[in-house]
Amino acid sequence: MAKAGKPGQKLSALPREIDPSSIDADQAFTPLLHIIEQAQARAYRAVNRELVGMYWDIGAYISAKAASERWGKGVVAEFSRWVQRRLPGVAGFSPQNVWRMKQLYETYDGNEKLSALLRQTTWTNNVLILSGAKTDQAREFYLLLATKYNYASRDLERQIDSLLFERTMLSNESSKQIVARHPELASLRDSYALEFLSLPDRHKERDLRNAIVAHLKDFILEFGKGFAFLGQEYRIQVGDTDFAIDLLFSNRELNCLVAIELKVGKFKPEHLGQLDFYLEALDRDVRKPRENPSIGLLLCTSKDDQVVEYALSRSLSAAMVAQYELHLPDKKMLEAKLRELSEVAELEVAENLDDK
Repeated sequence: MAKAGKPGQKLSALPREIDPSSIDADQAFTPLLHIIEQAQARAYRAVNRELVGMYWDIGAYISAKAASERWGKGVVAEFSRWVQRRLPGVAGFSPQNVWRMKQLYETYDGNEKLSALLRQTTWTNNVLILSGAKTDQAREFYLLLATKYNYASRDLERQIDSLLFERTMLSNESSKQIVARHPELASLRDSYALEFLSLPDRHKERDLRNAIVAHLKDFILEFGKGFAFLGQEYRIQVGDTDFAIDLLFSNRELNCLVAIELKVGKFKPEHLGQLDFYLEALDRDVRKPRENPSIGLLLCTSKDDQVVEYALSRSLSAAMVAQYELHLPDKKMLEAKLRELSEVAELEVAENLDDK
């Protein structure tokens, strides 16, 4: 049925419908796709919050019964069988998983901040954090990380296994001073674990660069999401001379270019001059007007922290010097260092209180 026009208006004068073949579908429909994806994401988060909330409530009930009526793993196993008879096909109620619900509740009960955070990520991620993180500080670190980057369980497990929390906490003082001068470097660290490259201890810069490109997803996971790869041996021309940046990335969160230079060997101060030169060239000739100034990372086999501090103390560039390891760090050694650091910090606080 034809639509009626305004009083006195001829139907033939109505605007004709646009020809569908004349539009750019990607340009016209992409905003609608974003609406759909955002709604799906909100729905998924809502379902996840309810699921984790249900597990929390079950854990609270079983914990109370364990205290008042001495419920143990045998009763939990009986509950698991009972609920699967009553609700056949419903997953998630194995005896092990139900016991984890009790552990989750007892671990976070009374900690309002963390008990709210755990509802922002998946149950599988919560189980990984529960088993892999031993302190509230570490749990908060991984909960925030999983929420911010929307980690899949495989990615979060790798971060926990590589002791990312301990490595981040043990970042040396010179790196903290650099970040204080250049806050945009806060997303970079002074050490990285690249065990996924499977390189021999004796290797060349070319081998390192090619292995990184071949394992780009794992490399970006170690550095933090938000990085987009722009190229290896990225060519820039200054005057009549061509230069090549080992690896060039952009970072969505920082809205800037990130140049990474690779050095197989110990850090030398002259390495920094090369990186500074590349950052200047990027800012003058490659950076777009809407982008922030470029930042740089010099990734080397080893470094003397005092030499790094001297080299960076007068540098105006936003650059970080980091070392990489081809093997996962020793867990006991890192945990011991972290305990030592905590004890020193507690001693300093106590001394300051005594002085007052």
